[in-house]
Amino acid sequence: MDKISEQLERARKLLDGEDLSLAELAGAVGLSASHLQRRFRDRFGLSPAEYSAQRKLELLKQALREGDDISGALYDAGYGSPSRVYESGAARLGMTPARYRAGGAGESIRWSVIDTALGRALVAATERGICMVEVVAGEADEAALEARLQAEFPNARRERVDAGRDEFLAPRVRAVADTLAGKRGSVPVDLLGTAFQKRVWDALMKIPAGQTRSYAEVANALGAPRASRAVAAACAHNRIAVIVPCHRVVRGDGSLAGYRWGLPLKERLLQRERTGRDAAA
Repeated sequence: MDKISEQLERARKLLDGEDLSLAELAGAVGLSASHLQRRFRDRFGLSPAEYSAQRKLELLKQALREGDDISGALYDAGYGSPSRVYESGAARLGMTPARYRAGGAGESIRWSVIDTALGRALVAATERGICMVEVVAGEADEAALEARLQAEFPNARRERVDAGRDEFLAPRVRAVADTLAGKRGSVPVDLLGTAFQKRVWDALMKIPAGQTRSYAEVANALGAPRASRAVAAACAHNRIAVIVPCHRVVRGDGSLAGYRWGLPLKERLLQRERTGRDAAA
C-alpha cells in the first residue's frame, strides 16, 4: 500500500472512531485539507463529512434494530441532540428512527402483483412513492416476491390490494406498468438506501433512454472517479427495476455486467430503448 493510500485509510479509521473537522483530520494524517478532501472522495465515494454522517447513521440504524432506547441510540451514534438525527438522518432512513427500529412498524406499504410487458411484477409503495419493483420473467413465485418486501419492512403494515380498485395504488401501478412497457412518464419513488447509493440512483435516473454509461463514467459524474466498484454495488442494491435504470450502466468496454433481474432482461431493455431512440431520430 502506497503512502497516500495509508493516509486515506488512517483517515477513514479515525472517522470511524470520532468526530473530527476536516482540518483536524488533515492534520492528523499529514495532508492538506483540500488534498485530503479530494483524494478521500476519489477513494471512498464520499467526502470525509459525508462519510462521518453515514457512519453515524449506520450506528443509529444498528442500535435501533437491536432494540436500544431511542434517546440513548441517538447520543451513542454521535448526534448531539434528537433534532440532529431528523436533520441529517431521517430523510435517509425514509421514516422516523422509532419506526425504523421497529422494522417499519407504523409504516404503511401497499403492494400488488401485476402483469406487465416484461413479465409479472411486484409493485410496492409507501405514501412517498414507489419503494420496490421486482420483475420476474416466466412463472412468478408470488410468495418469494412478498418475502423480499417482508424482509425489508418486517413489521410494516403491508397491504396487498387490487390495484384496479385502490385509489392510492392504482395510478402508481399504471405508471409503473407504462414505464415497464417503454412509455415515458413520471413515477414518484421513495429511495431507501445510504447517502452514496441515493446519489448513484439519482444519477442513473438522469441517463437518457437509449444511452448507457460505464461504472467509471457514473463515478466521474459523482466527482468520485475511483468509486467504480461502489457504483456497481449501488446498482446491485437497487430495488426499483427499470424506473431506477441500473440497466443503463455497463462495463467500460460496453459489455453487459451483472443485473439483479438477469442479463437477458437487461439486454432486452437496452435493445428496446435503442430501437425507440433510432425510430425517433
